[in-house]
Amino acid sequence: MGPAAGGGEALLSLRGISKHFGPVQALADVTFDIPAGRVTALIGDNGAGKSVLIKCIAGIHAPDAGEFLWEGQPAHIRNPVDASTLGIETVHQDLALCNNLDIVQNMFLGRERVRHLALDEEDMEKAAAKTLAGLAVTTVRSIRQPVASLSGGQRQSVAIAKAVLWNSKLVIMDEPTAALGVAQTAMVLSLVRRLADRGLAVMLVSHNMNDVFEVADRVAVLRLGRLVTVKPAAELDRQIVVDLMTTGASTRDVNPPSQPGVQP
Repeated sequence: MGPAAGGGEALLSLRGISKHFGPVQALADVTFDIPAGRVTALIGDNGAGKSVLIKCIAGIHAPDAGEFLWEGQPAHIRNPVDASTLGIETVHQDLALCNNLDIVQNMFLGRERVRHLALDEEDMEKAAAKTLAGLAVTTVRSIRQPVASLSGGQRQSVAIAKAVLWNSKLVIMDEPTAALGVAQTAMVLSLVRRLADRGLAVMLVSHNMNDVFEVADRVAVLRLGRLVTVKPAAELDRQIVVDLMTTGASTRDVNPPSQPGVQP
């Protein structure tokens, strides 16, 4: 298992991932590594292939060609159960939370703990509270609070905590700050950063360049289904990324030399 660009050991490696839908080639020969302990931002215009790629990793779509390596070993991700078994959890844009259930019920939905043929509410409450505390999610009033009563940022935090609860090693987040206000966005980005600091691999899909450069260690750019580049975020800036997304190349420098007589 070799080092990935931007530092960190490769947890998941994509090798030549391609996907067709009829005559449409959604992904073509996508190859890069996702390291542990780093936030890898996946960006690209609409139709670039971002959603298809994360669905391939999550086991929703089967690639037509290519392979996955998990911790350096070939891995078969044929469905979401395979992905979850490896330690891959995805927080989709719609969050998949049930408004009529409370936080604990949502976090254990479909994976309820049973003791003596009855739900082990106490054990689930303890595990939910421990996970939220470990992620420093302190804004919820009670873990028995209905999800319908939560703010957008709190809902996103619960969805992320739900993913982390299952001993995940890679957490994929699809537009986690969409439609959030400034304070709630800051709360979610701080949580994203804490996941990576705890050693998890994080893949962040976002259209928001401010968010990307706030938390990402590495940036992977897709254009028309092909990977344009994967670079440390420090070697890029917003304008270079826009160039790469729209044309596939950029001649700009991150820190262009100042011209005589021109204020930087």
